[in-house]
Amino acid sequence: MRFALGRTGAFLVALAAAAGPLHAAGSKNVQASLVSETASIQPGQPLQLGLRLQMADGWHTYWKNPADSGLPTKLAWTLPPGFTAGALEWPRPERISLPPLMSFGYNDEVLLPVTVQVPADLPAGRPVRLAARAEWLECKEICLPGKADLEITLPVEAGARPSGDAARFAKTRALLPGDGGTWRPRALSVPKRLVLVFTPPAAPSAAYFFVDQPQVLEYAEPQKLLKTADGFTLELAPAIDGTAPARLTGVLVTETAGGSHAVAVDAAVEAASAAPGGTEVAGASGGPSSVWAPMGAAFLGGLLLNLMPCVLPVLSLKVLGFVRQAGERAVWRHGVAFTAGVVLSFWTLAGILLALRAGGESIGWGFQLQSPSFVAILALLFLLIALNLLGVFEVGMSLVGAGNAVQGSSGIASSFWSGLLATVVATPCTAPFMGSALGFSLGRPRIEAFLVFTALGLGMAAPYLLLSASPRLLRFVPRPGPWMTRFKELLAVPMLATVVFLAWLLGQQTGVDGMAWLLAAFIPVGLGAWIYGRASQAALEGRPHRARVAWAGALVVVGLAIALTRATVPVAAAPVTADGLGWEPFSVERRDQLRAAGTPVFIDFTAAWCLSCQVNERVALGTPAVRAKLREHGVALLKADWTRRDDRITEALASYGRQGVPLYVLYGREKDAPPRLLPEVLTPGIVLEALDEHLGRAQAAEIR
Repeated sequence: MRFALGRTGAFLVALAAAAGPLHAAGSKNVQASLVSETASIQPGQPLQLGLRLQMADGWHTYWKNPADSGLPTKLAWTLPPGFTAGALEWPRPERISLPPLMSFGYNDEVLLPVTVQVPADLPAGRPVRLAARAEWLECKEICLPGKADLEITLPVEAGARPSGDAARFAKTRALLPGDGGTWRPRALSVPKRLVLVFTPPAAPSAAYFFVDQPQVLEYAEPQKLLKTADGFTLELAPAIDGTAPARLTGVLVTETAGGSHAVAVDAAVEAASAAPGGTEVAGASGGPSSVWAPMGAAFLGGLLLNLMPCVLPVLSLKVLGFVRQAGERAVWRHGVAFTAGVVLSFWTLAGILLALRAGGESIGWGFQLQSPSFVAILALLFLLIALNLLGVFEVGMSLVGAGNAVQGSSGIASSFWSGLLATVVATPCTAPFMGSALGFSLGRPRIEAFLVFTALGLGMAAPYLLLSASPRLLRFVPRPGPWMTRFKELLAVPMLATVVFLAWLLGQQTGVDGMAWLLAAFIPVGLGAWIYGRASQAALEGRPHRARVAWAGALVVVGLAIALTRATVPVAAAPVTADGLGWEPFSVERRDQLRAAGTPVFIDFTAAWCLSCQVNERVALGTPAVRAKLREHGVALLKADWTRRDDRITEALASYGRQGVPLYVLYGREKDAPPRLLPEVLTPGIVLEALDEHLGRAQAAEIR
């Protein structure tokens, strides 16, 4: 899910005079209607109806198995008593390729037939109304959900007569897959491949198998057609994380000199040690697909994530860690531990994301910071880190050691926990190259998704792993000394700045009352940290009883602080406010309304917890030059605020192939023109150039 579309089409459906009123509906991109093969209903005889979808230029809908992205079309009937409707019948689909993805669907127009059983005691003379609700996904450069309430009214007559759509049904019937019995299809499971064996009546020059089972094949991988002594084989790439299915079902389409042929396949999968040998046929179809490209993009995104403002506070701790470790012989172990912490965190986030999305939840990158409770706990953690750096208390292997580069027996554990925390605070940011990689991974099989998240973690940890593994580079790191105490205390400043940011974020999510409760929780946290510090000192001085009492008191007051954070959960989210640029709250309806009027639209997908978003808004979008250019072009500004969870914004992000913020979308004046997606990191020059290029071309075309 994952890629998307946009162009407008307008047309009227010609109504057969004797067919009664037929209602057509849909969107500006896809027009839907109910049609009948006959102009009347015959009692006791099956009635052939169909859902007709007419797509505007460049738009498409999906087959019953949409493959890598998309949703199948659905039809829910409302029928008179005694009528029953069968399942939709699916003509052979087309391949819709957008590397590295492959989808199965329909362009231009499709008719999906349905057989309706008519009761035998239906009285003649009175017309019958049949109604249904159609739902589909329409895609071009973006994807939009479509639906329509349809109906058709037909008279009841003894004799059948064709309607004006009879020829359309005949054409569609020729596209339905035929019986593959004479082709004798068989399916073999061999190492690393599935093989479809068949004997067609005419030698094909090309073939493609449209599997109707999800997560069985890699859809975009090439399918190799081979000529064997007994017939033909088609070699298929199985899904990376899937085992061979018990049966292989779908539609096999072949190309011959006499045209194309489609047959239904339903074959038990037999285990075999090797595939039948043969000669490759020219024209074997398929397309390249690889997880390496999104993994490379994820690695670069992770590398650039280190430059994002979200990560800087924790990176300062890692710098302190390298200073402390500079005199050790095996510093590389710290780099490996830090990398392990980063990668494990990304795996955990990936697992939670994929599990929740599989359960129907609409969430994306940075989802945990949409929870006020999580933000409050994170603020308390960073406050404890700052107090630790200031010397209020010292810890070894406790929770706060997750953020503090202190050494236990070897310091390896502290490097690991630093990696964990670095990932937690990195999620508010989406670095360049990350958006497309995350969009790819969350719609792919689980193993591919985890490979992409692994590459993201390795990219983020790469600089530290390289530094720890290179003694030459560590020669430039200062040796430990008394100056480190002052340096450690100085590092409390970015920690406290992060606390201020998180408190502000909580205020954006919950209002001033929630922020006040968080500030109140800071008091027992600070008191608990001070008591803990005194307890540690008492233990060192040989007074264990006093130390135990102090530790118990510390636990009580910290527990009170955590209890206070429960009051930060809001009753209602804070409203989105417009700034001097005249921003409006985003909605798909408002976007489409502005585009239909020919108004340029700029959409800012943002969140209060996204530091990159806040920097972009102040450094680029809020500058006088950009504001003047936006007014000059008459651009309507929509703000999609994702600070709190909003399924509509999550779905809109997914329609642009993204799973997180920031995202900046610019539409021109042309109603059918695709949008321009701006990079995650903005400068005034980037925005000004995009406005002049995208809107300038549209304005010139309008004048012509």
